[in-house]
Amino acid sequence: MRFEDYHIASVLKKNLSELGFRRPTDIQFKSIPSVLKGEDLLAIAQTGTGKTAAYVIPVVDRLLRKRAKDRKIRCLVMVPTHELAIQVADVFKQLSRGTKLRIMALIGGVDQDPQIRHLKGGIDILVATPGRLFDLKSQGYLSISDLEILILDEADHMLDLGFIKDIRDVIKVIPQKRQTLFYSATIDKKIKKLAYSLVSNPIRIQISPRDPVTRNVYHEALFIEMDDKRFYLERLVKENPDSKILVFVRTKVRAERVAKAMDRVDIQSRTIHGDKVHADRMKVLDQFKRGEISMLIATDVSARGIDIPDVDFVVNYDMPDQPETYVHRIGRTGRGSRRGHAVSFCSEGERTLLSEIQDYLGGSVPVFELSIEDHDTTRSQSLDFTMNIKEELESIRKQEKRKKKSKKSR
Repeated sequence: MRFEDYHIASVLKKNLSELGFRRPTDIQFKSIPSVLKGEDLLAIAQTGTGKTAAYVIPVVDRLLRKRAKDRKIRCLVMVPTHELAIQVADVFKQLSRGTKLRIMALIGGVDQDPQIRHLKGGIDILVATPGRLFDLKSQGYLSISDLEILILDEADHMLDLGFIKDIRDVIKVIPQKRQTLFYSATIDKKIKKLAYSLVSNPIRIQISPRDPVTRNVYHEALFIEMDDKRFYLERLVKENPDSKILVFVRTKVRAERVAKAMDRVDIQSRTIHGDKVHADRMKVLDQFKRGEISMLIATDVSARGIDIPDVDFVVNYDMPDQPETYVHRIGRTGRGSRRGHAVSFCSEGERTLLSEIQDYLGGSVPVFELSIEDHDTTRSQSLDFTMNIKEELESIRKQEKRKKKSKKSR
C-alpha cells in the first residue's frame, strides 16, 4: 500500500510525496489506521522504523478534518529531552506545510518570553518536555483543558527519568474523552501498567518483539580493560577515517575525559550531555548531522531518540546499565536500509552487563577475544601511549640527573 492510497488530506499526501515518503513502514502501516479511527494505542517498535511519522501523519489528518473554532492546544506530545522535542516538532511542521496548523516545541533551558508570545498567538500542536510545560502552566500561560490527543513518545525513558508523576498530573487536567497514544522502542511491566491505567481499551501493536534490534546492524563486543579503551577507540577512528561515529559513555565526566583523550591523539570530537547549554547542544548535533565533525561523544539522556542520519558506528565505550538502553543506543545506526556497526568495549567489571544484554537479545552479540599480540599492537600504535612512554622516560632521565647532582653536592 502506498501513502497516496490512504484516505488522508491531499495536502498531507503532497507533503509526504515531496519528502520522499512513498510506502509506510511496518509500524506506520499497522498504527495509522487505528490512530485515524481515534483509538487509543500502545505501539512498540525498534528505533529507526518510523515511529514519529506513525503518529504525526494520522494526527495531522485528524486535526485538519476537525476544525477548531478557537486556537487552543489540541494535541500534546510529551518527550523526555530538548533535542527530541525539537525533532518531533520539525516532523509535524514538515508534514503540515501548507495548512493553518501551528506547531511549537516547548523546552527548558532557554528564555521563556519568546515562548510565551508564541503561545499567546495560539497553538494547535505542542511538543513539550515536562519541566517547562508545568512551569508555564503554573504561571497561567498555557492551558491543556481542551486537549483532544495526548502522545507519550519514548514512554519507557520518561518513566526511567521519573516523569510518571508529571504524566499523571497531566491526566488530571485534560478531558477524559481524548485519544492517548504511547510509542516506545521497548516495553516492560512499568510501561504496560502505566499505559493500561491511562487509556481506554488500547490497541497494542508490537513490531519484531523477538528481535528488538534492527537486522541492518552488525554487532561485536571486545573485552578491553577500562584504561585501554581509549587506545581502541583511537584505532577504530584511524581505521575508518571517513566514518561517522557516535560514542556512548555513562556520565558527563566520562564524556569530557574521552574527548580529551581523543584530542591528545589529534582526533577531533565533540561532546553532548546535560551540563551543556541548549544552544551548544543543538549546534554540536547540527555539526554532527551535517558531517562537519565525525565523532560525537554522548550520554544516553542527551542522545535518546535523536534521528542522526548516516551514523556508521555506534560505540558502547561504557556498557549500558540496562539491556533496553543497548537497544536504544544501537538504534542510532542501521536506520532504514542503511547498514550499521555496533561495537562494545567491555571491561572485566562490565561482563555481567554484557551477559544481561546477550540474554535480552538472545545471544546476538558476537564476542571477540583479543590476543596479547593484538592488544600490544594496539597500545604501541597509539599516539597517546607512545607519548606517555616518552614522558615517562623523560621523567626518569630528569630524576637520574637530580640524583647525580645531589651526589656531587655531597
